[in-house]
Amino acid sequence: MKINIGPAGIPLGCKGGILDAIKYVKKIGLNAIEIEFVRGVRMNNELAKKVGELAKSLDIKLSIHAPYFINLCNEEKVKASEKRILDSCERAYHMGANIVVFHPGYYGKKSSEECFDMVLSSCKEMAKKYPGVFLGLETTGKKSQFGTLEEIMKIHSKVKECLPVIDFAHIYARNNGNINYEEIFSKTKDLKFLHTHFSGIEFTEKGERKHLPISKSKPDYKEIAKNILKQKIKEITLISESPLLEKDALMMKNYIESIGFKFK
Repeated sequence: MKINIGPAGIPLGCKGGILDAIKYVKKIGLNAIEIEFVRGVRMNNELAKKVGELAKSLDIKLSIHAPYFINLCNEEKVKASEKRILDSCERAYHMGANIVVFHPGYYGKKSSEECFDMVLSSCKEMAKKYPGVFLGLETTGKKSQFGTLEEIMKIHSKVKECLPVIDFAHIYARNNGNINYEEIFSKTKDLKFLHTHFSGIEFTEKGERKHLPISKSKPDYKEIAKNILKQKIKEITLISESPLLEKDALMMKNYIESIGFKFK
């Protein structure tokens, strides 16, 4: 098993931009970073190529999180949403990032089935635009959002270029403080690689409120680690979305090492 682990965005201890962030991640002993376009895609392709070259030279795994302003379940917003996703995919293609993560949308007044048809239609349209770049549909934390694991795996069954992004905290919040690791890994066991997010989380009966550090909150990061190491996954990426970013990525890495896994 290969485990990639790192922060979502510029690490707290890095004072520079994305190129400095990649060097910093390597320096502190991590091997992945998720580049955050959550407020908009502001990186040009020239910089994306430089990012990719540097990351490749340092053996840092790259992924991208597309803007938050995406809703494939709303007729008025779908085209703009597709453009934001494809703009992210274009940068991913130039930098060699293999997955672009996004939240698919909100149910609004539609049924899950109606939303599924809309998301599927968009995914079919976008899937083959940038070879080698997967569309990463993230499991969502609010009950008002399209994005249960079942919904996303159903999209994957129709469009192989669409992969689930397992956000353990979102699943935990959406299910009122419950998470079934055996079920998650059973449903994803046939994937060649798995992209995931972890953090603690605060939630209400409506689901996610905000991400928290992992040391004194749930889901228990140690249980996540133990369950990952039980699997026969070829490759998995763990991205820390905790407010402590690289600090909690390192805490997770150190724990994984303490229970017997050796990072190469």
